[in-house]
Amino acid sequence: MFRSAQHDKTRSVASPRVINIEDLRRAAKRRLPRVVFDYIDGGAEDERTLRANCRAFEEVTFRPRCAVATPACDLRVSVLGRTLSMPLILAPVGSSRLMYPRGEEAAAGAAGAAGIAYALSTLSGCRLEDVAAASKQTVWYQLYLVGGRDCALSAIERAKAAGFSALVVTIDTPVAGMRERDIRNGVKELLGDNFVSKLPFVSQLLIKPSWFARFLADGGLMKFQNVVIPGKGPMLYTDVTAALEDSVVSWGDLKWIQRAWGGPIVIKGVHTADDARRAVDVGAKALVVSNHGGRQLDNVAPTLRILPEVVASVGDHIEVLLDGGIRRGSDIVKALCLGARAVMVGRAYAYGLGAAGGAGVARAIEILRADLIRTLKLLGCPSVAELDQSYIDVAADWSVVRSASGSC
Repeated sequence: MFRSAQHDKTRSVASPRVINIEDLRRAAKRRLPRVVFDYIDGGAEDERTLRANCRAFEEVTFRPRCAVATPACDLRVSVLGRTLSMPLILAPVGSSRLMYPRGEEAAAGAAGAAGIAYALSTLSGCRLEDVAAASKQTVWYQLYLVGGRDCALSAIERAKAAGFSALVVTIDTPVAGMRERDIRNGVKELLGDNFVSKLPFVSQLLIKPSWFARFLADGGLMKFQNVVIPGKGPMLYTDVTAALEDSVVSWGDLKWIQRAWGGPIVIKGVHTADDARRAVDVGAKALVVSNHGGRQLDNVAPTLRILPEVVASVGDHIEVLLDGGIRRGSDIVKALCLGARAVMVGRAYAYGLGAAGGAGVARAIEILRADLIRTLKLLGCPSVAELDQSYIDVAADWSVVRSASGSC
């Protein structure tokens, strides 16, 4: 019976029903309650940065080498000393267990099977030990300081013991962004204790009976299993907003975090050359050019436009990754041409998770891999290692590198 159910999920996201990430997005929208889908799909305020992240890739065009035979393409890349089968890492996505039962384990398992890395959010409904076991490959742990320093230190020790190979420190979340979809969908009311306040919003859950049944069977509203409060246990879902506002990470915190971790640290949330250089100064081994997928501060530049500035500012001193707006393998190629070592994707696989669990995540990875190979062959490039700016054209203003004072 389990094998049959798994087969049905795989078939539901197979070609020709699902041929791109947008198809997975539509499938997730059909299956999930509006409040959960909009949590994945939405951004901050007017969602300008969310849209700009995607549009930026449209502003980069290719310069192919024609009449070049490329019977096979080498997608392998080394990130923080680990070889990945392709330059793709699944980014930390909080509350994945709301999208599908044991969602973080399902996503990690798909990433491990594909030979790529998975980064687990602090705000996970699954124990980090179970996620590492599900992957059996490269796993990173993303750290928020929710619950305070003692909670963070406990999670760091658990992550080391479980075999996580890198610690991702997110620096762009001093408060949660103004996500207007969440307010309209009644997130606060649904999480509150007032039954009358819930009534206008609960119908969006009930009209998705398959999701709702699985949600209840998986234990209902999850707790954050990796934020263990001394004397209280795992942090309740309802406590997270206030906890985030009390857990701002500063550059000074990187000292004790580094001492506790003792391994490679990745700084996620770099928007400027100045912060990129600070990441180098504090000893980080990698950074992620990221605006949190447009979910935090709206009206910041799309990450692809910031990438050349960051790469130029740090040289070979640190590995540079990028996230934001990636929906196709050709987007990955453009990011690599502009200097990224690899990319992280969040929504692209979260849509797959919401649509069909692990089978949906595997399909998202498969789509991006096929896109990447096809794009390389059409470019006449046999390896991701050979990609550079000679394969693309960008607008003239993209090449501007700002000084530390902000002048050109």
